Amino acid sequence: QVQLVESGGGLVQAGGSLRLSCAASGRTFSSYVMAWFRQAPGKEREFVSAIRWADSTTYYADSVKGRFLISGDNAKNTVFLQMNSLKPEDTATFYCAARRWSYSNRVSNYNTWGQGTQVTVSS
Repeated sequence: QVQLVESGGGLVQAGGSLRLSCAASGRTFSSYVMAWFRQAPGKEREFVSAIRWADSTTYYADSVKGRFLISGDNAKNTVFLQMNSLKPEDTATFYCAARRWSYSNRVSNYNTWGQGTQVTVSS
């Protein structure tokens, strides 16, 4: 059984940085795509970024491109999301998700989710 555990959320001022971690366990993830989504109160869950383990190809939503950086540590089965130049509109619960083989930015295409970590950016 695949498990994902996020950490690293918190409260930060606008312009600040945070690094989220997603530790994966339960199987070998070399064929997986690992992604970050976020959900703000009253809004739908939306794609943020993803990385394909096999070749480290990365993907970003336009809203975070140039500010966020996704990376992975294969040896530790951990994915990181470095978030810089944070804005109040980045406030949300951030979720780690996993799916096999191919990239997708659709919530419905991911069948494994973490519990989420809260990120709050004050103005």
